[in-house]
Amino acid sequence: MSEEYFDVVNERDEVIGREARSQVHRLGLYHRAVHVLVFDPQHRLFLQKRSQWKDTFPGTWDSSASGHLAPGESYDACAIREAQEELGITFQQPPEKLFKIEACPETGWEFIWVYRAHHAGPFILPPEEIESGDWFAPEMLEPWMSRRPGDFAPALPLIWNRLQHLPRPCPAPGRHAN
Repeated sequence: MSEEYFDVVNERDEVIGREARSQVHRLGLYHRAVHVLVFDPQHRLFLQKRSQWKDTFPGTWDSSASGHLAPGESYDACAIREAQEELGITFQQPPEKLFKIEACPETGWEFIWVYRAHHAGPFILPPEEIESGDWFAPEMLEPWMSRRPGDFAPALPLIWNRLQHLPRPCPAPGRHAN
């Protein structure tokens, strides 16, 4: 199997080169990724448990779908591709683009665009990427992340904290706020 290559970017997220995945991670080079957060009609978040064979953060809980941009790929195209590859969801348009997180140690030096999607499943999870997955009520995630941060890939608590400061989506049809 040939090694993946990523675009290497500078501190302004501008492409400055291309390098093998192993080198990008070993050297801590800036690169790009997406995270797609998938919510069901009950507003629960689907999280994936990363495969034990992953090269980074094996066996930890992570965003519904996430991945690196291929060379020359846009963030939006990557969000569509990752949802298809990791969950079996086909989006005609990119999910809702929420916010960008700057490259930092918690992201593994990735610039990350975070997206929100709505889907009730079921999902098709590739076993080489994802060990399992489950739905979680938002009110249980923050205490869990605080108590057991090692259960999560480091970028997820960063993303979750930022998400909590965004306006909540409208209730699903048929559900009304009091």
